Amino acid sequence: MRGRKFKGLRGWAGKPFHPPLTDIPIGAYVIAAALDVISFVGQDESWATEVYRAATYVFTAGLVVSVFTALTGFWDWLRSTEAGTQARRTANAHGLTMVTVTVIALANVLLRWFAYYDDAYTGVVILVLSVVAALLVSVGAAIGGELVYDYGFNVETAGDSPVWHKSEVDVLPGHPNGSEPAPAPSEPPATPASPEPAARPPA
Repeated sequence: MRGRKFKGLRGWAGKPFHPPLTDIPIGAYVIAAALDVISFVGQDESWATEVYRAATYVFTAGLVVSVFTALTGFWDWLRSTEAGTQARRTANAHGLTMVTVTVIALANVLLRWFAYYDDAYTGVVILVLSVVAALLVSVGAAIGGELVYDYGFNVETAGDSPVWHKSEVDVLPGHPNGSEPAPAPSEPPATPASPEPAARPPA
């Protein structure tokens, strides 16, 4: 991390907090929805209860991590976008989608723990909430990906960086020009040019 500027809740330059945190709730909501579908389909089986419980724990873990994900995302939105720009509008769409997902996830988890905890399998209400959350979080993730891969949001653009040059020297932050310069290839000494013949005097 040496040489990287610390940006508070946004993380370090080139190592932001928000993108890796998003992987956990996104994965959790999609996996939990799949488990709920399995439990609902296999409701007559003895294992349906265990699958439902597993979905509850996975959904709850995703919701807990989403608190930190939302905080870092809000700070990114506040510090990295400007009102009136397409980047801000796209970030707004991403944020509103994810806030909606979080509200649905919170309702889902509360119902799981306080209303339907003793159910033998995933019920219709929980199933609908889980599937809607999984679909919406996938849409929100796609919009977030557009911010990064289309707009370069929070990407530390290196320009003509040595990382794209053929070299055995790794580029690390904190060094001049990104890294210690690679040794220049040796070139054979130039052959001195032959002197031109002196002009003959006129006959």
